Amino acid sequence: MDHIAPRPRAGRAGGWITGPSPRRSPALRLFCLPYVGGGAQVYEPWRGAFGDDVEVCAVELPGRQTRMRERPYTRLDALVGALASAIGDELDVPYALFGHSMGSLVAFELAHELRRRGAGEPCVLFVSAGPAPRLPRLLPPLHAAPEERVIARLAELGGLPREILDEPELLRYFLPAIRADFEVIETYGYRPRKPLACPVVAFTGSEDEDLPPAGLTPWGEETTGRFDQYVLPGDHFFLRGSEGELLTLMRGVLAPYTRSWRRFADA
Repeated sequence: MDHIAPRPRAGRAGGWITGPSPRRSPALRLFCLPYVGGGAQVYEPWRGAFGDDVEVCAVELPGRQTRMRERPYTRLDALVGALASAIGDELDVPYALFGHSMGSLVAFELAHELRRRGAGEPCVLFVSAGPAPRLPRLLPPLHAAPEERVIARLAELGGLPREILDEPELLRYFLPAIRADFEVIETYGYRPRKPLACPVVAFTGSEDEDLPPAGLTPWGEETTGRFDQYVLPGDHFFLRGSEGELLTLMRGVLAPYTRSWRRFADA
């Protein structure tokens, strides 16, 4: 068995969402999924970035930060199933999904799982720095690799602050969740299904050697709706240096949904 579900935790969505209690009837909730080893704090600065009508919901996965004592997931199906159950009460308004790197794969499978459960598809699926799920994984597996190889790969990607990479004892504290995240990706098997109907918007960094722009194109095959892709300045973690440009593009994509809601609310 991959994972034994922990007892329900206190906090919003059983601890899966950080931050304040749910707002009453926003136009849309934007659930943001982290990258390998990342925590919800990555998206905390986004609160308020989309105006009053979009509520940013930063997702905290087990095994890190506020959930450090919980066992991390090592299989995507189990992770997505638990997350879909946890946010069920949050889906009383339209929603969108954003995922960066590993988070793009989680967001994709979450969209399918929520549709399967009858919750409907997201208004928009944003996928960032993640190859389309139907593409074969070419990199050698890391989840069971020697520690030095895992650390070298993290340094290449730039996903962890230098102060953590330079402190072996501190880094070992994060390694279990990082290895589990790599295992989530490396054991994933793509399953052909009915495509999504929602728009899919894909982002990549202009200097991301792991994901050339062509790696985004097959994302368009995952939807019968609109597909757009954007290349932003930066490497695999362009969402840092190019955060302003990224948020501007996302606001533009979400604007029609919030305008429609506002007209309805004001009627």
